[in-house]
Amino acid sequence: MHLRTFSKKELIPAVWSGGLTYEYVISPLNAEYNTRNFIFRISSATIDQIPSEFTAFKGFHRYLVMLDNTLTVTINGEQRVYQKDEIMQFASCDTVISYSKGTDFNWMISDKIKNHGMKITKEQQNISDSIIILFALSATTVKVMGIEHIIELHDLLVVENNKKEAIQFEFNAECLVGFMNL
Repeated sequence: MHLRTFSKKELIPAVWSGGLTYEYVISPLNAEYNTRNFIFRISSATIDQIPSEFTAFKGFHRYLVMLDNTLTVTINGEQRVYQKDEIMQFASCDTVISYSKGTDFNWMISDKIKNHGMKITKEQQNISDSIIILFALSATTVKVMGIEHIIELHDLLVVENNKKEAIQFEFNAECLVGFMNL
Protein backbone atom coordinates (compact mmCIF):
# COMPACT_ATOMS: atom_id res chain seq x y z
CA MET A 1 0.00 0.00 0.00
CA HIS A 2 1.30 3.44 -0.96
CA LEU A 3 -0.32 6.73 0.12
CA ARG A 4 0.13 10.15 -1.48
CA THR A 5 -1.42 13.42 -0.34
CA PHE A 6 -2.03 16.31 -2.73
CA SER A 7 -2.66 19.75 -1.24
CA LYS A 8 -4.94 22.15 -3.11
CA LYS A 9 -2.71 25.01 -1.87
CA GLU A 10 0.24 23.62 -3.88
CA LEU A 11 -1.56 23.24 -7.22
CA ILE A 12 -0.89 25.55 -10.14
CA PRO A 13 -4.01 26.67 -12.03
CA ALA A 14 -4.48 26.37 -15.76
CA VAL A 15 -7.12 28.15 -17.83
CA TRP A 16 -10.10 26.37 -19.36
CA SER A 17 -12.87 28.13 -21.32
CA GLY A 18 -15.07 28.64 -18.23
CA GLY A 19 -12.51 29.46 -15.54
CA LEU A 20 -9.49 27.83 -13.89
CA THR A 21 -8.61 24.17 -13.40
CA TYR A 22 -6.29 22.62 -10.81
CA GLU A 23 -4.87 19.17 -11.58
CA TYR A 24 -4.24 17.05 -8.48
CA VAL A 25 -3.03 13.91 -10.19
CA ILE A 26 -2.93 12.25 -13.58
CA SER A 27 -2.09 8.60 -14.09
CA PRO A 28 0.21 7.35 -15.34
CA LEU A 29 2.51 10.12 -14.16
CA ASN A 30 3.91 10.76 -17.66
CA ALA A 31 0.41 11.11 -19.17
CA GLU A 32 -0.85 14.40 -20.57
CA TYR A 33 -4.37 15.76 -20.35
CA ASN A 34 -4.25 17.34 -23.82
CA THR A 35 -3.33 14.05 -25.53
CA ARG A 36 -5.95 12.08 -23.53
CA ASN A 37 -3.42 9.30 -22.88
CA PHE A 38 -4.32 8.97 -19.20
CA ILE A 39 -6.11 6.25 -17.25
CA PHE A 40 -7.54 8.72 -14.75
CA ARG A 41 -7.24 12.39 -13.85
CA ILE A 42 -8.42 14.19 -10.72
CA SER A 43 -8.90 17.95 -10.78
CA SER A 44 -10.90 20.82 -9.37
CA ALA A 45 -12.16 23.70 -11.47
CA THR A 46 -13.84 27.03 -11.08
CA ILE A 47 -16.86 27.81 -13.21
CA ASP A 48 -16.64 31.57 -13.63
CA GLN A 49 -18.71 32.17 -16.77
CA ILE A 50 -22.40 31.56 -17.40
CA PRO A 51 -23.08 29.68 -19.52
CA SER A 52 -19.96 27.49 -19.61
CA GLU A 53 -19.62 24.45 -21.84
CA PHE A 54 -17.62 21.62 -20.29
CA THR A 55 -14.79 20.26 -22.42
CA ALA A 56 -16.10 17.26 -24.36
CA PHE A 57 -13.99 14.35 -25.64
CA LYS A 58 -14.50 10.63 -26.19
CA GLY A 59 -13.42 7.69 -24.11
CA PHE A 60 -13.90 8.73 -20.47
CA HIS A 61 -16.44 8.51 -17.66
CA ARG A 62 -16.70 11.52 -15.35
CA TYR A 63 -17.71 12.07 -11.76
CA LEU A 64 -18.31 15.71 -10.84
CA VAL A 65 -19.28 17.20 -7.48
CA MET A 66 -19.99 20.87 -6.80
CA LEU A 67 -18.13 21.95 -3.68
CA ASP A 68 -19.80 25.28 -2.93
CA ASN A 69 -23.01 25.73 -4.88
CA THR A 70 -25.96 24.09 -6.59
CA LEU A 71 -25.21 23.13 -10.19
CA THR A 72 -27.78 23.72 -12.92
CA VAL A 73 -26.74 22.09 -16.19
CA THR A 74 -28.06 20.73 -19.42
CA ILE A 75 -26.69 17.34 -20.44
CA ASN A 76 -27.33 16.67 -24.12
CA GLY A 77 -30.14 19.26 -23.93
CA GLU A 78 -31.83 17.86 -20.80
CA GLN A 79 -31.88 20.20 -17.78
CA ARG A 80 -30.73 18.79 -14.43
CA VAL A 81 -30.01 20.27 -11.02
CA TYR A 82 -27.41 18.88 -8.60
CA GLN A 83 -27.14 20.05 -5.01
CA LYS A 84 -23.84 20.92 -3.37
CA ASP A 85 -21.98 17.66 -2.57
CA GLU A 86 -24.24 15.58 -4.87
CA ILE A 87 -22.43 13.29 -7.32
CA MET A 88 -23.06 13.86 -11.02
CA GLN A 89 -21.96 11.18 -13.52
CA PHE A 90 -21.74 11.56 -17.27
CA ALA A 91 -19.81 10.48 -20.36
CA SER A 92 -17.01 12.84 -21.31
CA CYS A 93 -18.41 13.07 -24.84
CA ASP A 94 -21.77 14.42 -23.55
CA THR A 95 -22.61 18.05 -24.24
CA VAL A 96 -22.71 19.62 -20.78
CA ILE A 97 -23.50 23.31 -20.30
CA SER A 98 -23.39 24.87 -16.83
CA TYR A 99 -25.67 27.72 -15.82
CA SER A 100 -24.12 28.02 -12.34
CA LYS A 101 -20.92 29.49 -10.98
CA GLY A 102 -18.85 27.68 -8.38
CA THR A 103 -16.04 25.22 -7.77
CA ASP A 104 -16.15 21.53 -8.62
CA PHE A 105 -14.30 18.27 -8.03
CA ASN A 106 -13.80 16.23 -11.21
CA TRP A 107 -12.62 12.62 -11.65
CA MET A 108 -12.16 11.38 -15.23
CA ILE A 109 -11.68 7.64 -15.77
CA SER A 110 -10.85 5.91 -19.05
CA ASP A 111 -13.69 3.82 -20.46
CA LYS A 112 -11.16 0.96 -20.50
CA ILE A 113 -11.62 0.78 -16.70
CA LYS A 114 -14.94 -0.98 -16.00
CA ASN A 115 -14.91 -1.26 -12.20
CA HIS A 116 -15.15 2.14 -10.48
CA GLY A 117 -17.42 4.12 -8.23
CA MET A 118 -17.74 7.12 -5.98
CA LYS A 119 -19.74 7.98 -2.88
CA ILE A 120 -19.90 10.56 -0.13
CA THR A 121 -19.62 8.97 3.29
CA LYS A 122 -18.32 9.25 6.81
CA GLU A 123 -19.09 5.62 7.62
CA GLN A 124 -16.26 3.15 8.14
CA GLN A 125 -15.25 1.53 4.86
CA ASN A 126 -13.36 -1.63 3.92
CA ILE A 127 -12.12 -1.26 0.35
CA SER A 128 -9.90 -3.61 -1.63
CA ASP A 129 -9.72 -1.83 -4.99
CA SER A 130 -6.33 -1.04 -6.52
CA ILE A 131 -6.87 2.75 -6.45
CA ILE A 132 -8.76 4.48 -3.65
CA ILE A 133 -9.19 8.25 -3.46
CA LEU A 134 -10.32 10.34 -0.50
CA PHE A 135 -11.21 13.99 -1.11
CA ALA A 136 -11.83 16.18 1.95
CA LEU A 137 -15.13 18.06 1.85
CA SER A 138 -14.00 19.66 5.13
CA ALA A 139 -10.83 19.37 7.19
CA THR A 140 -10.87 15.80 8.44
CA THR A 141 -8.90 13.05 10.08
CA VAL A 142 -8.93 9.72 8.27
CA LYS A 143 -7.64 6.54 9.83
CA VAL A 144 -6.15 4.20 7.24
CA MET A 145 -5.61 0.80 8.86
CA GLY A 146 -5.61 2.59 12.22
CA ILE A 147 -3.01 5.24 11.27
CA GLU A 148 -4.32 8.83 11.35
CA HIS A 149 -3.92 11.15 8.38
CA ILE A 150 -5.05 14.77 8.58
CA ILE A 151 -6.53 15.99 5.32
CA GLU A 152 -7.26 19.69 4.95
CA LEU A 153 -10.28 21.10 3.11
CA HIS A 154 -10.19 20.14 -0.60
CA ASP A 155 -7.00 18.09 -0.26
CA LEU A 156 -6.75 14.64 -1.83
CA LEU A 157 -5.36 11.36 -0.49
CA VAL A 158 -4.64 8.65 -3.08
CA VAL A 159 -4.08 5.08 -1.93
CA GLU A 160 -2.39 2.69 -4.36
CA ASN A 161 -3.30 -0.85 -3.34
CA ASN A 162 -1.63 -3.04 -5.96
CA LYS A 163 -2.16 -6.21 -3.92
CA LYS A 164 -5.90 -5.40 -3.61
CA GLU A 165 -5.85 -6.08 0.10
CA ALA A 166 -8.82 -5.03 2.24
CA ILE A 167 -8.03 -1.61 3.69
CA GLN A 168 -10.06 -0.17 6.54
CA PHE A 169 -10.92 3.54 6.53
CA GLU A 170 -12.48 5.51 9.39
CA PHE A 171 -13.59 9.15 9.00
CA ASN A 172 -14.51 11.90 11.42
CA ALA A 173 -16.31 13.89 8.67
CA GLU A 174 -17.86 13.21 5.26
CA CYS A 175 -15.41 12.61 2.42
CA LEU A 176 -15.69 11.87 -1.25
CA VAL A 177 -14.51 8.27 -1.59
CA GLY A 178 -13.65 6.91 -5.01
CA PHE A 179 -12.45 3.47 -5.96
CA MET A 180 -11.35 1.69 -9.12
CA ASN A 181 -9.48 -1.41 -10.23
CA LEU A 182 -6.75 -1.13 -12.84
